[in-house]
Amino acid sequence: MSFLSDPRWRDAAAHLPDYLGSHVQVSLAALALGLVISLPLAILARNHAVIRGILLGLASVVQTVPGLALLALFYPLLLAIASLTLHWFGFDFSAFGFLPAMLALALYSMLPVLRNTITGLNGVDPALLEAAQGVGMTPRQSLFTVELPLALPVIMAGIRTSAVWVIGTATLSTPIGQTSLGNYIFAGLQTQNWVLVLFGCAASALLALAVDQFLTLIERGLRERKRLRTMLGSVGIAALVAATLIPSMAREPLTYVVGAKTFAEQYVLSALIEQRLQAAGLQASTREGLGSSVIFQALAANNIDVYVDYSGTLWLNQFHRTDMPPRETLLAELKEILAKQDITLLGALGFENAYALVMPRQRADALGIHSITDLAAHAPTLSIAGDYEFFSRPEWTALQKAYGLSFRTQRQMQPDFMYAAVASGDVDVIAGYTSEGRIREYDLETLADPKHAIAPYDAVLLLAPRRAHDAALQEALKPLLERIDIATMREANLRASGSNANSPPAAVALWLWQKIGRQ
Repeated sequence: MSFLSDPRWRDAAAHLPDYLGSHVQVSLAALALGLVISLPLAILARNHAVIRGILLGLASVVQTVPGLALLALFYPLLLAIASLTLHWFGFDFSAFGFLPAMLALALYSMLPVLRNTITGLNGVDPALLEAAQGVGMTPRQSLFTVELPLALPVIMAGIRTSAVWVIGTATLSTPIGQTSLGNYIFAGLQTQNWVLVLFGCAASALLALAVDQFLTLIERGLRERKRLRTMLGSVGIAALVAATLIPSMAREPLTYVVGAKTFAEQYVLSALIEQRLQAAGLQASTREGLGSSVIFQALAANNIDVYVDYSGTLWLNQFHRTDMPPRETLLAELKEILAKQDITLLGALGFENAYALVMPRQRADALGIHSITDLAAHAPTLSIAGDYEFFSRPEWTALQKAYGLSFRTQRQMQPDFMYAAVASGDVDVIAGYTSEGRIREYDLETLADPKHAIAPYDAVLLLAPRRAHDAALQEALKPLLERIDIATMREANLRASGSNANSPPAAVALWLWQKIGRQ
């Protein structure tokens, strides 16, 4: 297969205008906000040691917070503020996507600008300051006529560093709903599509290098007093902004937004929903890679219109229920609970994607382990791996309580790496997912749960409050209800994320519809 005919490269290129334009928008907005805040603060603090120490200390602390955590923290904070403004003043705002990403990135941008501005201003030759005072300049005139021009090259170096940091960190804004070049990276990691990962990393690096080079031209032009260089750098940045923003501004406004969490099955199902809406004549797009709690809150706030969730996740994690009724009762009660929040549970898709403890079939047969009860006796000599959240979820607590599980070691890893790890013997057991296609690919066995410690995890379609009475949307989605069985979903997931997968989620979604559409 040639480079250009590979569907993964075509799929990546097709998304570039959207992802790049959104990445530039949030990066430039964050950088501009950071400069507006940092420059005056630096000028104010330069001659006050206490204020200077506090500002630089706080900015340094921000840098110690992992970028993804900082971005994630802003979403619930803004959500709470939006709720308060609605209650007190009668208006709210969207706490999803652009705003939390911009604010978090602006904080991230401040340290190099603060530090370089203070260093540059305090590095001006005192003799020049005395000369400015001698000719009768006021402190304000001295600042703008003498100090800032002389310190500008140092300040520009800080701005360059800040720009590179912001552009790189912006790739982490995908889980809070901001489209960026990080969409490539998150999707690629979850589907083992290394073309997307490479594409996203390369695009982000090239963007950062381009911006850095244009800012370097401006810096050198200012330092050497060469207007042509300054103008070329400014024109370059303006051209880059125009080239990335014009395509996004020319797009037609989208009516429906389909959400997706951060794993392959969600990418496939969101693409399937998008295609069904488009087939019904409705404008739609996907917002992928959202965190589990973020996506539900985004739906409740009407920031997205529809997504697929799982009954067990909602029951245990969202609503913190500890009782475990039968499957049909749980679904009925869940529908009532959601309705009280004006969220519509349209129906189940027909399969479950539950947590399950998984072992290589050959190893399980050798040890005589075919249920979690069997596993409990061997657990102290075995190792287990789970995704990043499993060991803090209610399911793990329920399993420990029901079976007395105690493993030799516990490890956390990227979900898509777990299956290869258990198949190769790097770990003995994993907390996998029942609809995962690689269970068959690696000849793994899902262990029975005779005590029903794990809740049912029916895949269900949820609609936002504003779509509760949207007949067109509901009619377009009803053909999906109760049509996807576990075997079909496993095959779709294998096509999207198996070790030999080379089809983007949209292509797998087309295959899935052809499969279930004949029923």
